[in-house]
Order: sequence, then C-alpha cells, then structure tokens
Amino acid sequence: MGKGGGCVPSKKKLPKSTTVASSDDDSLPESTPPPATNHVFSNESITSTISNPTQNLKLFIVFYSMYGHVEGLARRMKRGVEMTPGVDAVLYRVPETLPEDVLRQMQAPPKDDSIHVIGSPDELTAADGFLFGFPTSYGCMGAQMKAFFDSTGQLWREQKLAGKPAGFFVSTGTQGGGQETTACCRWTAITQLAHHGMLFIPIGYTFGGGMFKMDSIKGGTPYGAGVYAGDGTREPSETELAIAEHQGKYMADFVKRLAQS
Repeated sequence: MGKGGGCVPSKKKLPKSTTVASSDDDSLPESTPPPATNHVFSNESITSTISNPTQNLKLFIVFYSMYGHVEGLARRMKRGVEMTPGVDAVLYRVPETLPEDVLRQMQAPPKDDSIHVIGSPDELTAADGFLFGFPTSYGCMGAQMKAFFDSTGQLWREQKLAGKPAGFFVSTGTQGGGQETTACCRWTAITQLAHHGMLFIPIGYTFGGGMFKMDSIKGGTPYGAGVYAGDGTREPSETELAIAEHQGKYMADFVKRLAQS
C-alpha cells in the first residue's frame, strides 16, 4: 500500500492505463523441489544468463506503485542507470490485483499508460539485472508484487534467473514502517531472490555522507533506496531521489562489470 498499512490518497494524479492480471498456473509452492536435473548448474549455465556482450545490456526496473511514490523513485533510478554507457533501463509495472471499484474507493490515482505492464514472467529472462520496487503493507512486501513473484514458478523450476543480480527499493508510510524489513526479512524480498538463485546487490553506504544526514526526514537504507509517503501527500525529497539515482548507477555499473567478467 505504501502507507505502512493505512491507505491515504495522494494529491498526485497520473494518466490512466490498462493493467492486465497475470497468473501462472504452473507455478509450484516453495516446498516443492524442482527436478533433480535442475539442482546442479555449471559456470557455463550461469554465465549464459548474461546477454550478448555486443548489445546493450538490459536492466529492468520492475515495480508496483499505488499512489506514485515508488514510481517517482523508479523514474529517477532509470536516469541513474542510463548514466552508464552500454546499459539500458526499462520500466515495467507488475499487474494490478485489486478491482477497479476497490481502487476508486481507495482514491488511487490512474496509472501512467506509458509504462508497460509486464504481461508474463517470461519477459524477465531478457534482462541482465533487476531493480524491484514496491510499497510496504504492515512491514512486508505489498501483495501486488508478491503475487507477481508467485507467478514466476516456471522460471524458478528451470532456474532461468539464476546468476542475475537484483536490488530493491521501497516506500513506507512512517519512519518505523518497514524501510529495512520490507527488503530483507522473511516473506518479503530477499527470499524470492534466494529461491531463484539470483544475486542480491545492496547499496551499502556507497551513497556517502548523504546516508548519514540527520537534519531532515529521509528514506533509504543500506538495502536500497526508499521514500516516506507520510499521509499520502508527502512527495519524495531530493535526498531520497538522489539515493535512487545513485542506486540505478551503482546497479548498472555492477551489471556491466559482471557481463565483462
């Protein structure tokens, strides 16, 4: 929800888009192991997850944003990615899971239809790296993003995302609303990467002195960029956006180094 549990409308309005629900009937529960032949991966199979080095690398910024706060970080993150020559950033929304009448009651603004809704988990295989963004719901990953991860069962079964690097960015309603727990704890995010064999890339304190500022409210942690939504009317601060831009550049540089290794 991006509000730490409560849902308060933002004043921000965006153009409306059409979202498409997605599900994967072949997805398996985490307790079901893939076939034994999928348990062992050679260095060659892991390396094959990186695109043709003669083409620009693709970094997918995949997010869910109900009121626009996560989207604001995603757009600034895209700018950071594109500071690295040879790496392209692509914005994707995950499918909405709430009915239109519920969204209207929650006073959620319309989505920007210039951002493609990822129609199938298989689209993820074209990426060389990922940045996943989502709001917090009671300290955990929002249901829309969790539903999308749940739809990637076939990719998990075949380990098609193994070896690909990924990072996270989040939105919460309050300073105690889950900026760190949303990214790192059970039932949230890192567990999703672990089961896919992906590489979690945190930003640590590489943003420098800005991470230590105490003179204003700011989101962002060593796990990744973040924004405080407050009652829904608060917009991301310049520091929060700068951390997001830094994370985009940091991840793009990592993806490029990994592809060249």
